[in-house]
Amino acid sequence: MRKSLIVLAAGMLFAAAGAAGAGPEEDPGNHEMETYYVGLIYRGPSWTPEQTPETAALQEAHLANIRRLAGSGTLVLAGPFTDGGDLRGMFVFHVGTIEEAAALCDSDPAVKAGRLRVELHPWYSAKGIGVAAKAEGGAQ
Repeated sequence: MRKSLIVLAAGMLFAAAGAAGAGPEEDPGNHEMETYYVGLIYRGPSWTPEQTPETAALQEAHLANIRRLAGSGTLVLAGPFTDGGDLRGMFVFHVGTIEEAAALCDSDPAVKAGRLRVELHPWYSAKGIGVAAKAEGGAQ
């Protein structure tokens, strides 16, 4: 599942790169378009490589927050980058303003603790993007 999210997110980012310069008045592929907010998640000022019970609890709280936001419909994509760099992952929010997206990022326990920080960018993409729910029996 995690690999599927990364592949889907990367594909959408490459598609968006091909539409560079497109804005609300331009439609790069005859799709109904809308604005999303992409949060690039970086190691924060309090990040450490140590795995402790505290960092494990913080990671679980971070994942619980992701599930909560996804359940509310405001977070349409999320996933980690697996290359071990300072860029740790990404969020894609479907909200009305960048301030709303920032408030959602600020609700993340790992962001509050300074373990992660999020850089937000408006992103123009096809309306209705998202991840399909896992089909019964485990197939996707």
